Order: sequence, then C-alpha cells, then structure tokens
Amino acid sequence: MAEELNIIEGTKEEKYEALLKQIESVVADESDLIANMANLASMIHETFHFWWTGFYRVISDKELVLGPFQGPLACTRIKKGRGVCGTAWAEAKTQIVPDVDLFPGHIACSSASRSEIVVPLFDEKDDVFAVLDIDSAELNTFDETDKVYLEKIANVMKNV
Repeated sequence: MAEELNIIEGTKEEKYEALLKQIESVVADESDLIANMANLASMIHETFHFWWTGFYRVISDKELVLGPFQGPLACTRIKKGRGVCGTAWAEAKTQIVPDVDLFPGHIACSSASRSEIVVPLFDEKDDVFAVLDIDSAELNTFDETDKVYLEKIANVMKNV
C-alpha cells in the first residue's frame, strides 16, 4: 500500500469503525492470506496497543499453529479444544475471557496476559480455518463491542 494509514483516535467504537474501513482497503487488493493476517495483526495491535495480537491457523483436524502476530514470544501449537484458542476453534464461537486465570485449561504462554478474546475465522464453507487471538495485560479488557467489531474484521478475511 503506497499511502500510510491514518492514526486512529476516538472512542472504541470510532476506532473500530475506522480500522474496519482501513482493513477492507488493505485486503481488497491482496489475495495472500498470510500477508493479510500479518497486516491485520499489526493494524489491530497498533490501534489498540494490546499485549499480543495474532493468528493461529488450523493445520489439521486436531491442531492450530502460530501464524502472523505482534507482541512477545507465543505458543507455537495448540490442540483443538485446549485453552481459549482451542476452545474458540472447537466451539466455532468467540470467547471473551475477563480473567485468564479463571479460564479452565488456559494456556499461559505469558504470565503478563490477564484477559483475552479469541475470534474464529470462517471459510466459504463456514469451517474455521484460523482464530484471531488478542491478549491484554489488564483484566476485563474485552467486551461486546470488541466481539462485534472483531467478528466483522474476521468476516472480511472470509472473502480473501
């Protein structure tokens, strides 16, 4: 993309609205999934300054593998149904975790992570092909607003 993206300011909803438009623009002319994941992780991370922002890709019917991300070192492989990411994949449903220490089977890739949201990405057959995982160093970071907009962002990837 030749032009630099604008810094997004405003309320959480305003930031998400502007970010969604930028994301749609970035992926519109790019068909490579990994490139789009890398840019989306960066854009979300830079807009909201989360602790960790990235993707895990479905590589078999039993395992996710780490994809593009922004933040510190991460777990590389996650089994289906394990932790927040594996649960979001197994249930094909967004998971909002206000306190990761209270989530049964949480995988602690970093002790600095305190709350988390994981959004499944669906392909044209409505099968989960990846999850968007976002961690915060603060408790209770994620809410329904994050869920709604991150699901819209995930839906943009369906058409790539």
